Amino acid sequence: MLGDRWGVTDQETTRHYPCDDHVTAPTLQAWRGVHVRAPHTTLWPWVTQIRLAPYSYDWLDNLGRTSPRHLTGLPEPRPGEPFTATGGHPQGRILSVTPGEQFTGTIMGAVLSYVLVPQPDDTTRLLLKVVMRTHPIIALAGSVGDLIMARKQLRTLKHLAEHSS
Repeated sequence: MLGDRWGVTDQETTRHYPCDDHVTAPTLQAWRGVHVRAPHTTLWPWVTQIRLAPYSYDWLDNLGRTSPRHLTGLPEPRPGEPFTATGGHPQGRILSVTPGEQFTGTIMGAVLSYVLVPQPDDTTRLLLKVVMRTHPIIALAGSVGDLIMARKQLRTLKHLAEHSS
């Protein structure tokens, strides 16, 4: 599908993600990834801080509010809590968490898994998989739209983690 992959290897697209357990026969599957020059312990709090804001194009998906540029000391996320926020309003729901490893939630009918893969050189692969069961036309549009937004989000999280270690 157009726009279904960015920054990931073939091996990373074939691995199991927690979101796969929540959507059977998805019509949308999209994988995104970045290499972060920071240990997973530094990156993890930034990933889970998406509970406060989307960290993408704030003027568009956060109603013009800037996503926090410092860690706020949030407690570990728990299933059932809001997954993210837009303009300060809670959105979605956390489905599963493995601290330091994966953060999975649902929003607007999609299920997203952020997976941190520590590398031997004290860096981290940050992987994101999005799955959804919807009409094929909506899946195509969603894949392209998500590519733009998720790419910005992952690059922002990468930058923040690399500059906080």
